[in-house]
Amino acid sequence: MLRSTKIRRDVESSGAVPSQAAVDGAISKLHGYFRGIQSDLGYWWGELESNNTMEAEYVMLSRFLGHHNPERERHIVNYLLSKQLADGSWSIYYGAPGDLSTSVECYFALKLCGEDPESDAMSRAREFILQRGGLPRVRVFTRIWFALFGQWDWEGTPRLPTEMMLLPDWAPLSIYRFASWARGCIVPLSIVLSKRPVRPIPPEQAIDELLPNGRAGTDYTLPKPPGFTLPRLMHIIDETLGKIYYRVKKFNPLTKAAEKRAIRWILEHQEDDGSWGGIQPPWVYSLIALSICGFPNDHPAIKRGFHGLDGFGIQKDDRWTIQGCISPVWDTCLVVQALAESGVSTDDPMLASATNWLVDKQILVGGDWQVQARQLQPGGWAFEFHNNCYPDIDDTAEVVLALRLGKLPDDKDFLRQQAIDRALDWVTGMQNRDGGWASFDKNNNHAYVTALTFSDFGEVLDPSSADVTAHVLEMYGKLGYKINTESLQSAYRYLRFEQEDNGSWFGRWGVNYVYGLGAVLPALEAIGEDMKQPYVRRAVQWLLDHQNDDGGWGESCASYVDIEQHGVGPSTASQTAWALMALIAAGDGDHPAAHRSVDYLLRTQQPDGHWEEPYFTGTGFPGYIKGERVSRVPKPGERGFQGMELSAGFMINYHLYRNTWPLLALARYRNRIYTEPQPCSQSATYESQKFLPQSRYQRRPAVD
Repeated sequence: MLRSTKIRRDVESSGAVPSQAAVDGAISKLHGYFRGIQSDLGYWWGELESNNTMEAEYVMLSRFLGHHNPERERHIVNYLLSKQLADGSWSIYYGAPGDLSTSVECYFALKLCGEDPESDAMSRAREFILQRGGLPRVRVFTRIWFALFGQWDWEGTPRLPTEMMLLPDWAPLSIYRFASWARGCIVPLSIVLSKRPVRPIPPEQAIDELLPNGRAGTDYTLPKPPGFTLPRLMHIIDETLGKIYYRVKKFNPLTKAAEKRAIRWILEHQEDDGSWGGIQPPWVYSLIALSICGFPNDHPAIKRGFHGLDGFGIQKDDRWTIQGCISPVWDTCLVVQALAESGVSTDDPMLASATNWLVDKQILVGGDWQVQARQLQPGGWAFEFHNNCYPDIDDTAEVVLALRLGKLPDDKDFLRQQAIDRALDWVTGMQNRDGGWASFDKNNNHAYVTALTFSDFGEVLDPSSADVTAHVLEMYGKLGYKINTESLQSAYRYLRFEQEDNGSWFGRWGVNYVYGLGAVLPALEAIGEDMKQPYVRRAVQWLLDHQNDDGGWGESCASYVDIEQHGVGPSTASQTAWALMALIAAGDGDHPAAHRSVDYLLRTQQPDGHWEEPYFTGTGFPGYIKGERVSRVPKPGERGFQGMELSAGFMINYHLYRNTWPLLALARYRNRIYTEPQPCSQSATYESQKFLPQSRYQRRPAVD
């Protein structure tokens, strides 16, 4: 892996100030770039690239439902083959080593699509898979997919009784103890894992060749957690009670009632675009659950679901890929901030239409978050076009930061003000007991659920994170609330507690410590912190120590599993922008390191204004099970261990990050270096002086 030399920079060493004309030119190019790609409706929407399980599982879903399209499958084959690595594998993120489970799913999808198993691509893939233990070594979700087609024994999958749907919301194993994304998977999978359906495939599509000891010699049991721990105890309980459960299930009077409640929950949680939670995993599992419960393909829920899933696809010449999620609200609010801070007038149609679109996307109905906040009025924004059940705090904070810079026509601008008031009310009510903010839920940090056998994947909780909390504090700060505000003190203490000994902050939703610093330092400045404090200077020094020789910053996704990779990686435009904004916030915008970073951005910008960035700088899940930073990364043989491939992670390449964040960083650099600091869009500021606004809007009845 490329590793840039890290040296300590000295103020005297180098770093000439780039010319204002050069910075102005870069900003002007970006204005043209964003003007050219804006939707007629006012939003921006860039591709959200993840890993190739998305395409593989689309193929498997299509085959399971009997809904496959040969022409599309041909384009999927082309795309999968174009992403195969030299050793025959497929990876989780750009530059990563191959991942076993991802490679097995891609191999099976290619075989379902008719790819010759003796072709060079398939032979190399098979060799990679067998060298790493084959099908018996794959993750839980891959086992479930293969069990659906009779390629794995259902005995080798977790037990997840549908009867858990009958538990009250407050029960220790209620579905609401799990994170929203896990909950959306658990409900349909409780049906799937209880019914254990098999839809056979032709013999020539079977993958027995991936079983090193053949079917008869394969141990189908789930791996036992090491040591005598709570996860090991739960594994024993799962095995013991699971066998009893399937024997008596047909006589259990609660089974039918639980299944009906699960189906009702699934149908009630489907969004207008056909999705569930706006993300791929609960979407595909919900379609499978409905199908095995007798819903035909022409049922409105399945038709809308499959049609909506197709809408996440992108045709690239003779290749077709599908996104695991889409990010129009997130993209738009970040672009609005960057454009406004870089000098675009609020009266410009580009900003006016985006502001209007954002106001219209505010969610004014309730959702799952009400289970822990029953009296709270709605007022958040979601990540996607449609996701009323799951508005998120991070998007909401960034949308408010955008709306404070926007403006609607004089007779309608009160709508913008009302939207901000509602959002403040909602965000304030979603604060966790520890002082921080999570993403979708309140106080969703019940660690015991991670001991369940089923929970041994990705992440199943939604605790507070430093980056989301920082974005919320930045929102409050830029609306005029400062560090001495009583209601902000617990959040401030949370951020101080989360700082690493070396001065950095962990990045939960972006890679990684560079992202954490890029969020926290601007937040501290916004609430009026003294940026000369020793803990802030430690953070700045960490950034200076990790600047690359080319002037930029970069950090690999591998930093989530290897301490040696913290702050280490090839320079990227987005990560360089985060570091630059952190330096500016800390009062070091005139530091030679800041000047070098601007020079890096200017040198690497393309003629049309954008930057090339194949690296993944966005994070879905680092794969830590509990969903928060760990004090010690698990070692081989320990539960939760993952290598550089991040087998339990979900990493993202946001295709607009490479352009949006540099524009915002260059704008702040220009405003700080060449001109006296000026508040952006002074004619469009937030006018309310209330800290805890009382919403005037009715909420949906609390979740049943």
